[in-house]
Amino acid sequence: MKIFCENTPLTDNDCFVIFSREKSCFDFPLHTHKELELNLVLNGAGASRVIGSHVGTIGDAELVFVNGEIPHAWFTDACCSRCIHEVTLQFSPDLIDDKLLNRNSLTALRQLFEEARRGVLFTEQTAFEVAPALQRIYERGSAGGMQPLLDVLAVLNTLSLSSDRKLLSDLTFAQKKNVSYSQRLETVFTYMNRNFNRQISLRDVAETVNMSEVSFSRFIKKSTGQSFIDTLAEIRLGHVSRMLIDTDMTIAEIAFCCGFNNMANFNRIFKRKKGMPPHQFRTLFVHKKIFV
Repeated sequence: MKIFCENTPLTDNDCFVIFSREKSCFDFPLHTHKELELNLVLNGAGASRVIGSHVGTIGDAELVFVNGEIPHAWFTDACCSRCIHEVTLQFSPDLIDDKLLNRNSLTALRQLFEEARRGVLFTEQTAFEVAPALQRIYERGSAGGMQPLLDVLAVLNTLSLSSDRKLLSDLTFAQKKNVSYSQRLETVFTYMNRNFNRQISLRDVAETVNMSEVSFSRFIKKSTGQSFIDTLAEIRLGHVSRMLIDTDMTIAEIAFCCGFNNMANFNRIFKRKKGMPPHQFRTLFVHKKIFV
């Protein structure tokens, strides 16, 4: 299976590109591109979003910030609106170079860029608040000068300071390494990704970075915002999601291959994390023919 690779119209001489359009349906396949993307959808209630391993239904206002290297798309599904308004802003990851991004004043923005590797969903309230600014950027974009760029940076600053956001996809779907992860955390994720299919204890992982179990528990919680158990489960679910999409193995076979030895527990965790049981997740992907 192959995911469509989009070549955006952004050139090396452009700071960003923005589209504003009215449509009656979503007709672009699951795709990737090298740019970061902020996507606003208004009047699209009932449509669905796919970001990496995440599938969800959108409301009256949808605002998602995503690193284009993670597969993403929107689908019409149960949306009955004939006047969907979509504004898409795309810019290169090096619009703000790493040297500037790593300065203390840009800590919040750097964190937002890192989270985009999993897709970031903002509340409907934030979407409605940002919508006028994005429309102004679209209208001013052709005028040239620095103002449109300053407006883009202002929007990104607003979003970076928002606490009303959540991450969408599993850690496994974050294609690139997070540049701000410490070497210790990289070691931890490498170990868990290589051994996700067997039983892994807190002690096993703590030993890979020469930490006590208590210290490691604090470290992983501070680094990921989750406990060790939840982080490991998320990594395993990422591999489960890929296998549900990419293979014809049964759900039980996939669960056991990914380190889940109790089907009732697996189904409960999957539904809690994905919002649907694994068979529905697989059917949804196959039915939409998301991969082309």
